[in-house]
Amino acid sequence: METKRSNDPLHGITLKKMVEDLVAFYGFDTLGELINIKCFNENPSVKSSLTFLRKTDWARKKVENLYVRTLPKMQQD
Repeated sequence: METKRSNDPLHGITLKKMVEDLVAFYGFDTLGELINIKCFNENPSVKSSLTFLRKTDWARKKVENLYVRTLPKMQQD
């Protein structure tokens, strides 16, 4: 039996991994410029960002979209 592989680039990626990877790649300063939300601009931390993003669909979508756009750049390193 053949296992079907998902074409979704976010398949199996947790929100925590996305935020940690984006922070490692951009830093909170640049991340806050790219996605202007309070949890990235005022006393940012991965923990507080996750708390906000888990409750806020529109903000989580912005993080997911940025992660998908950034993925090819992160894989080059």
